[in-house]
Formats: sequence, structure tokens, C-alpha cells
Amino acid sequence: MNPENAASPADLPGHGRYGYSAISRRPVFRWPHGRRVALYFALGLEHYAFGQGKTEDLVPGMAQPDVLNTSWREYGNRVGAWRILDCFARLGFTPAILLNSAVCELAPELVAACTSAGCEIIAHGYSNSDSLAGLEEGAEAAYLRRVAAQIEAATGRRPEGWASPWIAETPRTPDLLHEGGFSYLLDWCMDDQPVWMQTRTGRIVAVPYSQELNDSSAIIGRQVSATEFADMIVDQFDEMSATPGDEPLVMSVILHAFISGQPFRLRALRRALEHIHQSRGGLWLTQPGAIARHFQSLAASG
Repeated sequence: MNPENAASPADLPGHGRYGYSAISRRPVFRWPHGRRVALYFALGLEHYAFGQGKTEDLVPGMAQPDVLNTSWREYGNRVGAWRILDCFARLGFTPAILLNSAVCELAPELVAACTSAGCEIIAHGYSNSDSLAGLEEGAEAAYLRRVAAQIEAATGRRPEGWASPWIAETPRTPDLLHEGGFSYLLDWCMDDQPVWMQTRTGRIVAVPYSQELNDSSAIIGRQVSATEFADMIVDQFDEMSATPGDEPLVMSVILHAFISGQPFRLRALRRALEHIHQSRGGLWLTQPGAIARHFQSLAASG
């Protein structure tokens, strides 16, 4: 039996999207040019509704209207994103962008700057005050189409990848993404290699997406310092680069403009980026779409 298609145990409920597969027991493949580690950075450019829906809060429990947290989040698109983009450009790195399509309306020059810089634009919902959870199938399919069409109109290219706001899905989300023309998604964090996920009409690739090297979950959620977060990136990179064996790996670092774009955090992040820049032998510095396409090509050629 192919472990990727194995069913869940009969007495336990499961999602049925993929089966168990030990990373050390899989067929060996290579990233382009024989690279061992594929690394991508993803920068979240998000917009939140004022006074309603889900929020990312620096100071929880504020009364409405919540001026403190609203303005903190808006700092990201006004200031933080521009500083992060400049930092990456100086080192020759090109991040992927996790884009709320509302930013196309509210900060079109920022979206244009990302597109001009060669950033891959990944659909990240309309607003981060949204959630797919609880949507009926027709409403969810229409939501996915709206986001993709808005990004395509703003950038001239339809997004290949999807990342759900708050990593919240319905039981049908992978099915609807595949049927809607998306080739990969970033919601699932179960592996250090891409994984084929079953849908009702075919397969879609889950590209590894870190919930650990993520400034939201680490810095805001677990209150890790900027220096500790930078050390986490360095340690992850060094350990993955030194991991014995032949299996190729994916490392991802997830940033948000209103968090890592704060100058003191950016200074710590810059040290981690410079370490990677100096030690990049054997590294494929890339974007999620390229990882997905390479992985898909292996299946086509195999």
C-alpha cells in the first residue's frame, strides 16, 4: 500500500487527506542544482476591519474603538513592509508575499512594489478579519474566486498558492482550492517536504509552512524576544543544513510586516539573514510556487 494514500484507523476519525510516511523511508529526490535545503521567506501583508472580525493584538482586551491595536497593525503596510523589502533587497533575497487582497484596494503601491521586486504573490484571503470556518460550500468557493480575481487584476498574474487567514479551513477547502485552479496550499505544517494531499477531484500539493519560525506565533503568541526569534532562524538553518542523510528539506520563515517590521526586531532579523547569506552553499533560496512546481515535475517525470 502506498503510505501517502493509507486510510486512517477504522476506530479513529481522520481527515483522509494523506497517510503516514516516514521521511527517512521515502524515495530520494533533489532540488534544482542538487541543493539540499530549499528556503523561502514569506511576508504577510494583511488588513483588518476596524472594530469587527478577528484581530492580531499587541495588547489584548482593549475596548472599542481599539485605536492601539488597529494603528499597530496598520504600521505594517505603511512602514514595516517597506523596511523589510529593502532589507531583503540589500541581501539579494526575494520573499514571497502572503497577501490579503484588500491590500490591493488600500495600498496598491505596496502591492506594485512587491510585484516589481519579483515576489510571488500568494492568496491569503480578502482580509485577516475573515475566516473560512463555517462557510457553506457555495460561499467558500465564491470567496476563493473573488480573492484570486482581485489579485490577478492587481498583479497581472493569477496566484498559484493559497494560505487561509488564521489557517482556518472548512472540511472542503482543499477540494475547492484544487477545483478553483490553485496548485498548492500552505495551511498544513506536518512535514519538512512537500506532501500530496487527496481531494475529491485530484491532488494538491501541501508546501511546508512553519508554525514555529513564525513571528506571530513566536513573538506575539509565546512572547519570544526579537533576538531569540533570530536565533531560532539561525539554529533551524544550521541544523537542517547539517542533518545527515540524503533527503531534501524545506525551511520556511513566516514574517508579518507589523511585527518584524519594527526597527528593533528588523535589526535582529537582519543578523539572521546575514548569517544565511554567508552560509548559503547548498541552499536553494526560492519561493513556495517554485518548490511546488519542482515537486509536481517529479511526479510527472516519474
